[in-house]
Amino acid sequence: MELYWYLIIVFFLAMFFILDGYNFGVGIIHLFMAKKENDKVVVAKSAGLFWDANEVWLVAAGGMLFMAFPILYASAFSGFYLPLIIVLWLIIFRAIGLELRDHFKYQMWKDIWDVSFGVSSLLLALFFGIALGNVVRGVNLGEVVDGVSKHEPHYFFLPLWNDSFSPIVQSVGVIDWFTIIIGLISVVTLAMHGAAWIILKTNSSINEKLKNTVLKLDIILIILTVFSVIVWLIVNPNALDNFGNKLYLIILPLVYFTGLIGLLFSKKITDKQRILFTTIVIFGGIASTLASMFPVVLPSTNNINPSLTIYNTAATEYGLSVASIWAIIAIILIVVYAIAQKRFLGGKIDDMDYGGDAH
Repeated sequence: MELYWYLIIVFFLAMFFILDGYNFGVGIIHLFMAKKENDKVVVAKSAGLFWDANEVWLVAAGGMLFMAFPILYASAFSGFYLPLIIVLWLIIFRAIGLELRDHFKYQMWKDIWDVSFGVSSLLLALFFGIALGNVVRGVNLGEVVDGVSKHEPHYFFLPLWNDSFSPIVQSVGVIDWFTIIIGLISVVTLAMHGAAWIILKTNSSINEKLKNTVLKLDIILIILTVFSVIVWLIVNPNALDNFGNKLYLIILPLVYFTGLIGLLFSKKITDKQRILFTTIVIFGGIASTLASMFPVVLPSTNNINPSLTIYNTAATEYGLSVASIWAIIAIILIVVYAIAQKRFLGGKIDDMDYGGDAH
C-alpha cells in the first residue's frame, strides 16, 4: 500500500511540474524575449488561461501526502518552512501579475506586473529545483550536534544557507552550491518547456526564434546534466547504486536522454513533438532522481537518525486504505477537469478572451 501511494503522489507531482512547469517557462520567456506588446499579451495569455487549473495537481499532491505520509508531511513542511513561504509569495505574485496586467491601459502599470509575472516565474523554477536538490542531498534529521540528537528523529529546520555554503557538512542550509546547480537545471528545463508551449499554442512573432532557443537550452541542459551527475557523486558517492542493483531502473535515465536527443532537432520536428520531448525530459528527470533514492524520500546527513522512507513515514494500513477511496474520487474529478480544459482551450489561443480588457 505504501508503494501504491508513493507512485500516486509522484505521478501528481510530475503532472504539476509538466503542466504548471510550462507556465513557469512561459514567464521566463515573457521576461527575456517578449518585447512587442502583442507578443507580451499573447505569451502571457498562454499561461494565464491555464495556470489556476494546473495548480490543482500541486494542491491534490499536498493533500495526498498529508493522508498517506503524515510524518513526512510534518517533517518537510516544518523543516522547509522558510523556502515554502518564499514559494507561496512567488506563486501569489505570479498570479496577480497575470490577473492585474490588463486592468488599466497605463504602460507603467503593465510593466510592473510584467516584471512580477516574469521574475516570480523565474524564481519559482529556481526554488523548485533547489527543493529537489535538498531532497537529493538530505538534511540533518534530529539536528544532531557532536553525535547527540537534539530533537526527535524526523525533526529538522533549515536556514536559507549555512556559513560555508557547502552541501558536504552535517548542518546544511537550503541554498548551497549543489542545490543552486539543480536549481539552474530546473530553470533551463522549464524555460525550454515554456518555449515549446508558446510555439504550440500561439502565433507569436517570436516563435521561430524560440525554436532556436529550445535547441540552445537543450545543449546547455545536456552539459548541466553531466556536470550535476559528477557533482552529485561528490556529495553522495552512493548516489547511483540503485541503478546498479536494479538494472530495470536504467530505463528512466534513458527516457530522459531520449527527450534531450529529440530536442536537438528542435528546428525540424513538429510543434507537438517538441512539447512531447520537453515533457519526456521533465518526467524522465524526476523519475530518475526519485528512483535513485527509493525507498528513501528524505536522506539523513548524520549517522544517528535514519533517513525517512516510504515505510517509516506512512500512515497505518487502515488509514491508507480509507484514504484510497478519497484518492479515487480526487483522481476522477481532476481527470474530468483536465478533459474539459483540453476541450475548451484546444488549438491556438491568440484570439481567446482572458477577461482582462483594459479600461
